[in-house]
Amino acid sequence: MAAHSGPARGRPGASLDAARALLARAPVFDGHNDLPWALREGAEGDPAEVDITASVPFTQTDLPRLRAGGVGAQFWSVYVPSELAGESAVVTTLEQIDLVRRLAARHAAHLEIARTAADVERIIASGRIASLLGAEGGHSIGGSLGVLRALRALGVGYLTLTHNRNVPWADSATDEPGCGGLTAFGREVVREMQRIGMLVDLSHTAPATMRDALAVASAPVIFSHSSARAITDHPRNVPDDVLARLRENGGVAMVTFVPMFISAACLEWELHAKAEAGRRGIDYGDLSRRGELADWAASHPMPRATVADVADHVEHVRQVAGVDHVGIGGDFDGTGELPAGLDDVSCYPALIAELIERGWSEADCAKLASGNILRVLHDAGPA
Repeated sequence: MAAHSGPARGRPGASLDAARALLARAPVFDGHNDLPWALREGAEGDPAEVDITASVPFTQTDLPRLRAGGVGAQFWSVYVPSELAGESAVVTTLEQIDLVRRLAARHAAHLEIARTAADVERIIASGRIASLLGAEGGHSIGGSLGVLRALRALGVGYLTLTHNRNVPWADSATDEPGCGGLTAFGREVVREMQRIGMLVDLSHTAPATMRDALAVASAPVIFSHSSARAITDHPRNVPDDVLARLRENGGVAMVTFVPMFISAACLEWELHAKAEAGRRGIDYGDLSRRGELADWAASHPMPRATVADVADHVEHVRQVAGVDHVGIGGDFDGTGELPAGLDDVSCYPALIAELIERGWSEADCAKLASGNILRVLHDAGPA
């Protein structure tokens, strides 16, 4: 690692000051934020009418906190639950796309929809936050390449091949093996995505799916919100052999902040939670049912992960894949628990400060914050 010299070392708070100054020059381009679904679930009436220019009490994200966090570009997840399928999944995905587009239109002084790297650079230069769309799960296309192309025409920049459950053509990391990776149709999906300039997102997929997609890919792929499996052995994380292949592919693994993915102690807690869910007949994979464990969680609080835990994963991805292949995908508003010091979107400087303290250079921090995912977006192909 390149050693950092100057005022960021020694003086209390200097690294945080340096981090904020760095993000003013190279803003965060985050790979995954679930604000749209949080608004859908938490808002009364029209979620696109929520005033995100002020503090939103039921979210981890609003415009003041995005500004404080040094965010210049964001992939907003147009997530729909993996329990939906077919027409219901497609319709709900379209509603989520509509929500984001209307939210951006309402707050046009702060947000603008982006499709390309050039859009992102122009919007950041204008002082606004570039807003990109990411569809989370292959169920969103209803088994149709026509729907896939239609989502791209509506501005969707990536498709996560699966969510928590398998789709008929791809295996999820958190479901029982189905087709053993990608089917022939799954490989066709990957090829078509890359032909039309849509990023292939391998977060949530099983390792066999990751490897099959990399074998087919002719352009860089991403992991929009995953961490390193060698550090925390959670199935949502990326094995080292896959990280190593990202160097050749040119892709980027965007490290997430979800405590169970970054902390062995939090993962152990989740295993106990799953066991308790099994005893109660609750499907832990159904996110809508996890609230039924609230009484158990109250008496069995999850340990707090830390900023250092996240930094350990960032450094491992850098070590295995290379500094040009690591990014940030916080998953804010997609998880109820977050590491201490990374409680909402205002907290990205804390991670950059931790890395500065570990000797990261400004240039490498800038690659992590946004440079690497911007390069991937440049390389994605047609708009």
